Amino acid sequence: MKSIRVEDAVGSVLCHDITRIIPGESKGPAFKKGHIITEEDIPAFLDLGKEHVFVWEVKEGIIHENEAAERMAIAAAGENIVLMEPSEGKVTLKAKIKGLLKIDVATLNIINETDELMMGTLRNNRLVYKDTIIAGTKIIPLIIDEEKIKRVEDICQKQGPIIRVLPLLPKRTAIIITGNEVYRGRIKDSFTPIVAKKLKKMGCEIFKQTIVDDNVDKIAATVLENLAEGAEMILVTGGMSVDPDDLTPAGIKKAGGTIVTYGTPVLPGAMFMMSYINGIPVLGLPGCVMYSKTTIFDIVLPRILSGEVLQKSDFAQLGHGGLCQKCKTCRFPDCALNTGN
Repeated sequence: MKSIRVEDAVGSVLCHDITRIIPGESKGPAFKKGHIITEEDIPAFLDLGKEHVFVWEVKEGIIHENEAAERMAIAAAGENIVLMEPSEGKVTLKAKIKGLLKIDVATLNIINETDELMMGTLRNNRLVYKDTIIAGTKIIPLIIDEEKIKRVEDICQKQGPIIRVLPLLPKRTAIIITGNEVYRGRIKDSFTPIVAKKLKKMGCEIFKQTIVDDNVDKIAATVLENLAEGAEMILVTGGMSVDPDDLTPAGIKKAGGTIVTYGTPVLPGAMFMMSYINGIPVLGLPGCVMYSKTTIFDIVLPRILSGEVLQKSDFAQLGHGGLCQKCKTCRFPDCALNTGN
């Protein structure tokens, strides 16, 4: 760095904070380290008694932290992301819409192995809302070799955007409530009000609700009937345990369901079933959905609505972080149960 007259410092990078003191009112930085001095700044510097300042000498191939952070953010950002103006050497990325956050974790890790820079994000596969802060980019020193930023840009160009927000596509949903006890009126259906609330939050329409007894043929026939009536997603509640009378999995299979998984490494939600019939998701919801605030259903639903076709491997990866701690005040997805990879 070098000392230079303020009048000659336009375009230079300030190496230190310039403090402004207003007696009896405030004390704080009028200009922060890293600020790029403009023509309009000169009178303010002089009013503060600063005729000379320390600045970085501009060298070819060396770039300032604001430019570096902005270039990294531009390279990494994909669809439905808004970039904020650089502030204190950092660029913040926000969600433009409500949707599913997708992070290319492997590529993110490669970028963060580069010295002197960082890119931090929320966890993958979580629901975010408009204006949610989802990522930030920054370099560690005040200036950096441009080749390191070019490397980030090259990686992102090769791999594609590593931070995206996918829109949710609400589905026309049918709910099938199984169980002799509900079918015969011995107990009231407790599933539908809870599931309906979650679906409404996601914009899904429930166009049909059917109660059937514990009969494999009837469960299968009802699934097929709902498909014929235009269901885009079917939720079959109850009957998911290994008890002799719990026949939901068999009914879904008989209807032609291709089973992705019956059972997940998530608690609550171990007895969940994910299947597809001609591309339509058919889910078997375990009893925990009735009484636990957050379950496997909350983790999976945004991914289904984003258009993802889930595989067995997607569920296998949920085990790491898949244990709910049943906190007194639920903070999902900002908790250990956030199982994004």
